[in-house]
Amino acid sequence: MLPRTIFKMTNSTSSTSRRKFIQTCAWSAAALAASPVLMSRNAMAQPAAPTGPARLRFSLDQNWRFGGRFTADALRPAFDDAAFEKITLPHCVSKLSWQGWHPSQWQDVWVYRRHFATRPEFKNRRVFLDFDGVMNTALPVFNGKELPPHQGGYLPFHYEITGLLNDGDNVLALFVDSRWNPVPPEGNPKGTTTVDYLEPGGITRSVALRVVPPVFISDVFAKPVDVLRPDRHVEITCTIDAGTIPEKPLQLKVEMFDGDRRIAVASKDLLPDVAGEAAVALKLSDLGDVKLWDVDAPQLYRIVATLMLGGEPLHDYQTRIGLREARFDNDGFYLNDRRLRFMGLDRHEVYPYTGFAMPARVMRRDAEMIKREFNCNAVRCSHYPQNEAFLDACDELGLLVWQETPGWQFIGDDAWKDLVVRDVQTMIRRDRNHPSIFIWGVRVNESRNDIELFQRTTAAARALDDSRPASGSMTAHSTKNWQEDIFSLDDYHSNPDGSVGIDEPLPGVPYMLSETVGQFSYGAKKGFNNKYRRAGDLNTQTSQALYHAQAHDRAAAYPRFSGVIAWCAFDYSSLMNAYNAVKCPGIADVFRIPKLGATFYQSQVAPGVRPVILPDFYWDFGGHSPDGPGKSSAIFSNCERLEVFVDGKSLASLQPDRANYPNLKYPPFFCDLELDGGKKPELRIDGYVGDKLVLTKSFSSDAGKDQLFLAADDAEITGDGSDATRLVFKVVDQFGAERAFGEGQIVFEITGPGVIVGDNPFTLLDDSGGVGAVWIKTLPAATGSIVVKAVHSALGEQSVNVNVKPASSLDTI
Repeated sequence: MLPRTIFKMTNSTSSTSRRKFIQTCAWSAAALAASPVLMSRNAMAQPAAPTGPARLRFSLDQNWRFGGRFTADALRPAFDDAAFEKITLPHCVSKLSWQGWHPSQWQDVWVYRRHFATRPEFKNRRVFLDFDGVMNTALPVFNGKELPPHQGGYLPFHYEITGLLNDGDNVLALFVDSRWNPVPPEGNPKGTTTVDYLEPGGITRSVALRVVPPVFISDVFAKPVDVLRPDRHVEITCTIDAGTIPEKPLQLKVEMFDGDRRIAVASKDLLPDVAGEAAVALKLSDLGDVKLWDVDAPQLYRIVATLMLGGEPLHDYQTRIGLREARFDNDGFYLNDRRLRFMGLDRHEVYPYTGFAMPARVMRRDAEMIKREFNCNAVRCSHYPQNEAFLDACDELGLLVWQETPGWQFIGDDAWKDLVVRDVQTMIRRDRNHPSIFIWGVRVNESRNDIELFQRTTAAARALDDSRPASGSMTAHSTKNWQEDIFSLDDYHSNPDGSVGIDEPLPGVPYMLSETVGQFSYGAKKGFNNKYRRAGDLNTQTSQALYHAQAHDRAAAYPRFSGVIAWCAFDYSSLMNAYNAVKCPGIADVFRIPKLGATFYQSQVAPGVRPVILPDFYWDFGGHSPDGPGKSSAIFSNCERLEVFVDGKSLASLQPDRANYPNLKYPPFFCDLELDGGKKPELRIDGYVGDKLVLTKSFSSDAGKDQLFLAADDAEITGDGSDATRLVFKVVDQFGAERAFGEGQIVFEITGPGVIVGDNPFTLLDDSGGVGAVWIKTLPAATGSIVVKAVHSALGEQSVNVNVKPASSLDTI
């Protein structure tokens, strides 16, 4: 076990003392002048323009050694780690399946090691070690020197290592403490079962070296102001970090670009007179006819701040912004002065097999699904700040984001509360340039009203960004003594008839729902036992989409409602109201494959964009539904009329149920489909808009014609050892519709520069309900073609090809 003297907990996330580096490094204006243009790393940064800066940010994601559980000898730089496992980041400490997780698999202290050589570019410059996220407590030891521990798994932290570098080999030993620690959301003395989601440990996000001049730009906040007025402008706050006092004045220039076209520029002379950080304010005005960022047209602009000496560029920092006004009034939410009722889903970031350790491509895919497939315009990052790759995709797609500090119901002691305040500050500093973010979640999710704590978090949010409101998810006991800008309720209750109940908004305040539906047992009117498992009760499965439709319909009946963010997008690992350690409130499963519950969301799109016909049932006459779907079977569609045929004969002509769903743009249809399935009937549904047939969908009940479906999300991925793409497999009927409760075993064979991440073989009968997924991950420094063959025990085989393109080696050390 790691000695507690080594892992002494502190609240500091700061680098090793700046004063020490100033004393040990004799920098001067001449050294500044000799430095090339460098770009500070920012996760939202766009690729540099052709005349842009050199990028001195070196990825450390490759060439790690993972030694498993802690050994004290691994602290020593000279320790022989040749026997350690070679891994790339992101990385989870445990080999996990897609279900059946237990905290004993990761609750320990683990050791990683990384070697790198000093490069010529480091001379006369400052070097920082940047961690994007380590789950959940990290103690780096660099060249034998312990750096301050960092507590918390969801936010970045960094260390300045300039004075600790060796001329030759440098060794970073990282100890990851994944035990139950007093760190939000953890800390409850009752242990792991008190948090609704599991947190497998590891280095779950990227690590890099950032090499900068002695004086550099460490942060840029670009805040759009009065964007609806002719005098719209962008207020810029640049943080200048001076490791030495320059002898000559510096110039700071900030530019705004649309592609390569410069829209605005501002500059200022400065001469730091003390070492350390200082904020410099500028304003970009005369913006002309700029376009606003909107959910339907997410226009982005590039901000470039350049620090110069004698007219020569020294260092620059790039980020992206969008100009938009998002405000909550008592009568609703307005985006760019247009009333917008948002419809959204809550999202957990945890994945099967790897926990939180998935690459950027996979994170972005979630945003694309929520926006493009589920037709949402908002998402809540529950219950922690999520990967910036996900936020980048939300910026580009036009998906509004509620970003939230880590926590789940429990509030700890004063030291624990200090970490909450620190997390709010770090979250906002990292994310405040993302135009998609429209709410800062500054409360601990569903916690009691701790007035003093939430006064501190709200004040911290407003001090760092006064352009967005603060809120937090609350339950019924929070209606008194709350103090944030928006009242957001987690509303779980039934109407007398067992349907979804939605409370009327509180008077006099902006009001929204941050959760509803979930696994709440509406029929029983209490508890959270509705487990929407593909391999579970069929009536429960078909009720999910109707509950979500009821929630959105009934909230929309109140004009003052800003919107509803429902629980939730994807299933996730949990020990609370779960089945085999998987909680099943998602409208998609842990593999991100939509369930029947997704049919409501998938239908809420204009038919001119894409017509949709999605039965809220399986066309199956097996043991689970011997008489077919039943008398009142729902079909979700955006068509105006549906014509239903069984074995080619007309059964019904259907109209949307506007009587029971008067506030939905596209209500469900209902049909009597209780039938004799002995002859294995075929179903056809024709969809009409006006008199025009826009879509036909067919479904077979003959399992003898079933097939194996296999498809990868991406045709090409990058050969860096980290990139990955999902490989979905299903049992489908002859028309491609999912077969309920499909069975069989699938064995995967892979050739080429990749590996399978997931269960191999995969047993479909084992709780997955006839579908599943694995991920294809590249090997380091690889190119070529990956071929994956899936062999089903009864349905034959299918293959997919994925091209692997070369990774850039310029930013890897």
